[in-house]
Amino acid sequence: MIVGENARAEDLDVNPTKEKKLTNMRSSTADELVRLIPPRPLSLEQALEFISNDECVEVTPEHVRLRKVELSGQKRQTAASRKARGLATATS
Repeated sequence: MIVGENARAEDLDVNPTKEKKLTNMRSSTADELVRLIPPRPLSLEQALEFISNDECVEVTPEHVRLRKVELSGQKRQTAASRKARGLATATS
């Protein structure tokens, strides 16, 4: 799933289900409050305008979702490097 927008052009792989590691050590930047912008619901037309070449729109009766065509971050990175070198991508 696409979970947010990045200010830079490249994608940022995140795992929203992974918990933060808790330690007994304190640091000066510990426990900074992070404010998340609430999700904005997109119509089908808005979603189609928003996606890039490697993303798709899933439509169900209740939701319109955005996601990557290739879900594996490693496979996306491999395909991007092959494309950058000008080689044909292998299908598997």
